[in-house]
Amino acid sequence: MINEKELLKGNVALARGAIDAGCRHYFGYPITPQNDIPEYLSAALPKIGGVFLQAESELAAINMVMGAAAAGRMAMTSSSGPGISLMQEGLSYMAGSELPALIVNISRSGPGLGGIAPTQGDYFQATRGGGHGDYRLIVLAPNSVQEMYSLAGAAFKLAIKYRNPVMILGDAILGQMKEPVLVSAETIQPYDQSRALTGAHNRPARLIKSLYLADGEMEAHNWKLNDKYNLIKYNEVRVELDCPDDCSLAVVAFGSCSRIVRTAVEKIRDLGFNIGLIRPITLFPFPEKEIQAIVKSTPTLLVVEMNTGQMVDDIRLASSGEGEIFFTGYPGGTVPTPEQIENKIKEILRIKGEVK
Repeated sequence: MINEKELLKGNVALARGAIDAGCRHYFGYPITPQNDIPEYLSAALPKIGGVFLQAESELAAINMVMGAAAAGRMAMTSSSGPGISLMQEGLSYMAGSELPALIVNISRSGPGLGGIAPTQGDYFQATRGGGHGDYRLIVLAPNSVQEMYSLAGAAFKLAIKYRNPVMILGDAILGQMKEPVLVSAETIQPYDQSRALTGAHNRPARLIKSLYLADGEMEAHNWKLNDKYNLIKYNEVRVELDCPDDCSLAVVAFGSCSRIVRTAVEKIRDLGFNIGLIRPITLFPFPEKEIQAIVKSTPTLLVVEMNTGQMVDDIRLASSGEGEIFFTGYPGGTVPTPEQIENKIKEILRIKGEVK
C-alpha cells in the first residue's frame, strides 16, 4: 500500500511527526509564530491518552518537560526565540541530568522582542548550548515541511539514544508554509525505564541529578558528557552535499534559506558554471570533516544566512584557514531573494576572474 501525501502546514507536520514518533506529553506557553504546534497538540493528544498542558510560563514548561522525561516519558515543548531564552536554565539541567526530550524553536526576528518575521539569528543560542556550563544540544535544521515531520521522529530517536535534549531549529517560513508530506507513522520505543523515575512500588533507588559536590565528581561528570558529545560528532552528522566535480565555488546555507540558495545555484549552473551547494542538516554536530574535504578541492565558499553571520564562524573553523570564505547576511526578518544571492555569486565569480 502506497501512503498518500497530505498537505500540511510546517508546524502541524512537526506536531504530527512527534505524535507518530510516540510523544504523548507536551508542555508549553504560547508565542508567535509557533502557536499552531500547541493548538494542534491540545486537540490531538487527549484523544490518544496523552497529556497537553499550557504552562504559566516558559520556565514552568521546560521544568515540566524535565519532570516528564525523568519519569521515563517522551516529552516535548516548543517556543520561539524569547521563550527559548527563558528555558535555558532548564535545558542545562536536562543536559546535565542526561534526560531526553524534544525542544522546538520556530525562530522569529530579534534580538529582544523583535518581530514575528523569520530569522536564523538563534544559531548561536542553539549550537552553543545557550545556558550555563559545558553542555551541548543536538540541533537539527529542517528545510521543508516534509523534514519538519520526519526530523521530529529523528529527534526523539537521537534524544533517547544519547539521553540528551534535541532541538529542532526552524523559523517562521517553515512553520507557516504548506507542502505535501508523506506521513508514515513509525513509533519509537521508549527509552530504558530502568534509568527513569517511576511510580512503581519497591523499585530500586534511583537518583537523577546534575548536582555533584564531592571532590572531582563534577569534573568526572563533565568529561563523561564530553565523551558523549564527541561520540555524537562521530556518529550523527547529517549534511546534504551537491558539489559537482571541479566546483569553482560552493554555497553553504541551512534551513529555509537553503531553499532560496538552491534556486540561485541552479540558475548559475544554467549559465555553465560548476557551483556547489552544502546544506548542514545537523548544526550540532556540525559537518566539519565534510567542509574540510570540500575546501581542499573547492577553495571558495559563500556562506548565506538570515542573520549577521553566525554559522560562518563554524565554516571558518572547519576550513582551518584554507580557502577563501565570503559571507552575505540578511538579519532582522529580511528574507533574501534568489536574485540577490545570484548577484552575490556572480560578484564573487568576477572577483575570481571567472566571469566578466
